[in-house]
Amino acid sequence: MPTPTALNPNHQATFPGLARLDPSVLHERRERVFLVLAGIFVGTLAMLNILGVTRFVGVQIPITEGFSFPLFVAIGVLPYPITFLCTDFISELYGRRRANFVVFVGFLINLWVVFILWIGSVLPPAPDPSLQELREAGERLPLFFEIKTAAFGAVAASMIAYLAAQLTDVHVFHFWKRLTKGKHLWLRNNGSTVVSQLVDTTAVILITHFYVGLLPIDDQRDLWPQLVFFIVSGYAFKVIVALLDTGPFYLGTRILSRYLRIDPAGEHAALREESPVA
Repeated sequence: MPTPTALNPNHQATFPGLARLDPSVLHERRERVFLVLAGIFVGTLAMLNILGVTRFVGVQIPITEGFSFPLFVAIGVLPYPITFLCTDFISELYGRRRANFVVFVGFLINLWVVFILWIGSVLPPAPDPSLQELREAGERLPLFFEIKTAAFGAVAASMIAYLAAQLTDVHVFHFWKRLTKGKHLWLRNNGSTVVSQLVDTTAVILITHFYVGLLPIDDQRDLWPQLVFFIVSGYAFKVIVALLDTGPFYLGTRILSRYLRIDPAGEHAALREESPVA
């Protein structure tokens, strides 16, 4: 795959009023920013899969007088939209290959979390009772095993949805970037996130219920209306956050492109000229 000239450390894009940087300094800046974005991305994934569906939170959003929309989401969903913002930044500044690479690293982080929890469950407990797992009153499992059960369920539900949604996000982002010839940043930011969030939310809710059975479903009520409610509520939350992050995405892209001496429009043009889209 050709290397965009905008990402070549020896290339200096034209930014009026900014000093020319030594290639080594420029390379270090770009790698540090990439590491921060990738670190936030994978760290958020690890956190949200452990939190998972351990608690649901929500508010009533007033629509009209006497009518409000209930917005209830699992606590693990709260930090999830930041992962899409990170991949959008990486896609815009570093290109599709590096964005896809970070997505697959995040997938491996999921596997790493599952592996550590599995190791913790098969190793023998400490012989000293005072070092045993915390236990709750009643019939509840030791605290570790409750965390393991919830995390296994969250990871199992999210892994397929995560790969599908993140790869959809990167693909749609670059589809809009090619279609608009690098213009209309708001369109590819929101367009990619809104589509990928629908894929993610639908997959997570259906897998969480049918595969691991962790949703708080009322057996006395019809199943599908409850599942649709969870999908609509979770999707509404993600779309609202996606729309709110348009401003930070514009501002962040402007600041970072100048700091890193990367011209996203120039990068797009280079990719279009060197690697025509079939």
